[in-house]
Amino acid sequence: MPRYVLALDQGTTSSRAIVFDRRGRPRASARQEFTQHYPQPGWVEHEPRDLWESTRRTALGAIAEANLTARDLAAIGLTNQRETVLLWDRRTGRPLHRAIVWQDRRTAARCARLKRAGLEPLIRRKTGLLLDPYFSATKLAWLLDHVPGARRRAGRGELAAGTVDTWLLWQLTGGRVHATDAANASRTLLFNLRTGDWDDALLRLFRIPRAILPAICDNSGVLGEVTAVPALRGVPIAGVAGDQQAALFGQACWRPGMAKNTYGTGCFLLLHTGERPVASKRRLLTTVAWRIGGRTEYALEGSVFIGGAVVQWLRDGLGLIAHSADVERLAATVPDNGGVFLVPAFTGLGAPHWDPAARGLITGLTRGSTAGHVARAALESIAYQSADLIGAMQADAGLRLRELRVDGGATVNNRLMQFQADLLRVPVVRPSTVETTALGAAYLAGLAVGFWKDRAEIAALWAANRRFRPAGSTGAMRRLHAAWQRAVERAKA
Repeated sequence: MPRYVLALDQGTTSSRAIVFDRRGRPRASARQEFTQHYPQPGWVEHEPRDLWESTRRTALGAIAEANLTARDLAAIGLTNQRETVLLWDRRTGRPLHRAIVWQDRRTAARCARLKRAGLEPLIRRKTGLLLDPYFSATKLAWLLDHVPGARRRAGRGELAAGTVDTWLLWQLTGGRVHATDAANASRTLLFNLRTGDWDDALLRLFRIPRAILPAICDNSGVLGEVTAVPALRGVPIAGVAGDQQAALFGQACWRPGMAKNTYGTGCFLLLHTGERPVASKRRLLTTVAWRIGGRTEYALEGSVFIGGAVVQWLRDGLGLIAHSADVERLAATVPDNGGVFLVPAFTGLGAPHWDPAARGLITGLTRGSTAGHVARAALESIAYQSADLIGAMQADAGLRLRELRVDGGATVNNRLMQFQADLLRVPVVRPSTVETTALGAAYLAGLAVGFWKDRAEIAALWAANRRFRPAGSTGAMRRLHAAWQRAVERAKA
């Protein structure tokens, strides 16, 4: 009997592969970074071949480390950087251009024109998203407009397009499967949340032929079998989800009101809202969490632009610390923030403010302020921004958060996690398995093939490494949060 599931995690700067056993424990892994391309200011691209080759090599590396063959694998789960888009030739599989990455801003002017034309309310109503270059539609339209002959060839059905999951599915199956999952599709500006399909009006608006788009499938279900990698031949690809939805699933956040926050360079916070899409009044994103057995569940999403990156700035910009891990020790040299607040709006403010012209700000400095106060304010800024998001989400959804499940590199910082719990007044829970994105992809795949019987079996596998419970005075935390919000107002344009 197959004893393992292989998860392929294709990220923005690297690809990873992790082998999980029936207990949801990682048994072997491999990782490979690849080159980032910046052809012009604001443009970010990836070589499609790098995305595929790094995924293939890490998959082979992980199964070699575990000494496994294809017969040992029940299924493969796939998770990916979202919104990045590719265009390729259906017959040869050859890409027509580098992938345009989710961070790319080349279509900002196009989005601004559409906003001036008053089209954002229509787009928000259909997709749950903001009209922004972050999402896939204007990137794909740019490829069709700027690659010579692409529009003509697309009209003849010669081209295929998709996000990174679609590209990897095509490669793994030797071009036999051109598909995406409902969660990735919901990040394109082309997916109608209520019909669960590509929206014809949006396709016309962005001038994208339906024929080049992939079929939309459930997040858990067999999409095809591997044919292009001999060592994995015949293994079913049975689970696909964008990275943040995969992390939500990996954290077993399956009931309305459950939420996870991923603390990385930025922070990505998702709140499960149930089987109905919640229209945000606070400029959060409404997104598909996953679709399983034809049943769709939804989430609200918000992002913090500068999370762990503020610690990198203390290290590289100010030289206050030599290593990122030193920030906790420096922050511990003072008993509190001393009235100092740092708003890390280095690239503007994300949700719920959405102020691209905001800039970074430090307030409350006195002659008694030290590097420790600045370090503490920097750490606390991550928690404040996350708390602002959670407050907006709870108000939009009419749901009360009972605990926050966390993952990502910054969660090793116990001081930050405790302050987050103090601020939210609910427990903050760090899981025993921190690779929740890959784990979520593995769970989705394993469910589809019966490796795990049901969600109840998976929920029993989830375990906490540490639970940070609220401490201190509620009134004191409210006063601190109010002072933070005054600092944010000063940082806005």
